[in-house]
Amino acid sequence: MKHFTGSFIVSVICLTLAAWWGYDHGGVAGAITALGVAAILSIMEVSLSFDNAVVNASVLKGWNEFWLKLFLGLGMIIAVFGMRLVFPLVIVAVAADLGIMDVWNLALTDPKSFSGHLTEHHAEVAAFGGMFLLLVFLNFLLDDEKETHWLGNFEGKLASLGKVSSISVMIAIAALMFSMTYVEEAQKMVVLVAGLWGILVYVGVDMLSSILEKSEAEGGDVGDMVKRGGIGGFLYLEVLDASFSFDGVIGAFAITSDVVIIMLGLAIGAMFVRSMTVFLVKKGTLDEFVYLEHGAHYAIGILAVIMLASMKWHVPELVTGLTGVAFIAASLWSSIRYKKQQEALEAAGEKQLA
Repeated sequence: MKHFTGSFIVSVICLTLAAWWGYDHGGVAGAITALGVAAILSIMEVSLSFDNAVVNASVLKGWNEFWLKLFLGLGMIIAVFGMRLVFPLVIVAVAADLGIMDVWNLALTDPKSFSGHLTEHHAEVAAFGGMFLLLVFLNFLLDDEKETHWLGNFEGKLASLGKVSSISVMIAIAALMFSMTYVEEAQKMVVLVAGLWGILVYVGVDMLSSILEKSEAEGGDVGDMVKRGGIGGFLYLEVLDASFSFDGVIGAFAITSDVVIIMLGLAIGAMFVRSMTVFLVKKGTLDEFVYLEHGAHYAIGILAVIMLASMKWHVPELVTGLTGVAFIAASLWSSIRYKKQQEALEAAGEKQLA
């Protein structure tokens, strides 16, 4: 439980602030409503982002305490205030040609208008996030050096396609071009640019990681930081979180239009996701349950498809969350089954030797 102490403290603080905010605007009834909505939002955030925690843990394996604390400290500030508050404000500010403070006042005084501006630009945000998440999935799936395959020979044959240079980027661009056929003519160019930015950001972060890792191989100090933590990995996790978080922000506006309650509720969820990530790293859960990382990446792949499809059709957040949970649960079951099979084989081998 020690890994979740900070999350519980943040939860108490955020729920207290939510109750105060609700009481200030609607008395006791307002306080109760604000508490309930904040709790619902926090649960929704955890359910939507559990696969994010598993993938984060796969990146964080081998990081030292400094980078883990930075991930929980600075990373948390970026996740909560940057992606769940500032980023939506910036989008509306650019769209409505207003200053940040004007948009903040709009969010407080006319939340319906604010959420309207936000949802109007869902297509380009979905294109950016969808492309980034799709590349995360494809580069895991099409990895010819990957030895463990959840789906057996079928997944092994797909992984062998990774020998073809840049095949992941080619598939991602093809998916972007196909998804644009569902976008209105007036939006096509801005959606295309947003999707290309998603690809460029992924490739850029991956390139930075490769450069720093090469420095480590040559004995450089910066590369040693990558081995035990790393700037490239940290940036990768933050962009990954951004791609996840905005989907949660959009979903939150379907529950309430109160920006303050949204930020407080999602902050609780984001903190628990980060604590869960560190827990998975510390306990070596990914080593014990070998297919858990596979399930998380397949969930990310489905989320990428859902985000691209959401440019035309509304996909309920419940469907998104349950889909991710289903993949995680299936991979966990497969991991437990695999572990029992290995233990049975080892026991049989020891019996023969005896």
